Amino acid sequence: MERKHKVKITVLRKECFADLQEQYLADPQAGPCSLFEVGQEFILERDGARDDFWHMLDGKFCAEAWDAISRYVYAGLQGGSIMRGWTNDESMMIACCNDGTRPVIFKIERIDY
Repeated sequence: MERKHKVKITVLRKECFADLQEQYLADPQAGPCSLFEVGQEFILERDGARDDFWHMLDGKFCAEAWDAISRYVYAGLQGGSIMRGWTNDESMMIACCNDGTRPVIFKIERIDY
């Protein structure tokens, strides 16, 4: 029996650095990311006709965040180790988007089935 893999992305935390926003942003009152909510989950599959990886969940995911975490998602969908030796479980990674004033922190997990 062939082993298949999905990846679950969970939003763990949203940070906001108001001092940096006030100093550097065009909108100093931008606040935290409005796209994601803490606890929000995304399940990605790449099997047969469904390919969530190449379609970035059909526009349901921020392109900047996707750019920052897609390497971990791809490794998980292929059944690989996401971060061997860095996390206490090689099928999981904690990563964040690259917005320096309001980063979103994600948990990326490989699900084997």
